[in-house]
Amino acid sequence: MLRCLPLDADFVASVRAGGPDANGQPAERAVSGGSGTPCRSCLRDVPEGAAMLILAAQPFPALQPYAETGPVFLCAGDCRPWDGEGMPPILETSPDYLLKGYGADHRIVYGTGRVVARAEVAGYAAGLLEDARIAFVDVRSARNNCFQTRIVAG
Repeated sequence: MLRCLPLDADFVASVRAGGPDANGQPAERAVSGGSGTPCRSCLRDVPEGAAMLILAAQPFPALQPYAETGPVFLCAGDCRPWDGEGMPPILETSPDYLLKGYGADHRIVYGTGRVVARAEVAGYAAGLLEDARIAFVDVRSARNNCFQTRIVAG
């Protein structure tokens, strides 16, 4: 079984309360146009017309060369964080995604990065997670390289 994880709940709560993003800045406020605005907490598009936040996120425990930082969206108000069961709606909005396997040291396992068709995301991630060197798989936009979600086994 695979689990897709939202951004860290403490980080999300802090940013929503006006705390700094991964670049040390407060999030920008905007209004969602609907599709194409995936919240990294509920892992669904921010509803059209709803307030949203635009911020920099770095879903790694510490700065290091492989800790990629990039722009993400969040629902500005509270939303129910994704429970990790199954593939979330934000992985149904693009024809393909960039997947990369990482070790327990949070560094890319070379040779695992691949652009994968939407229908193959779960299968490719499951295959990567069978490799003992890989602790998790990060899913990113194949077009803009924005972090979408982290996939773990179990």
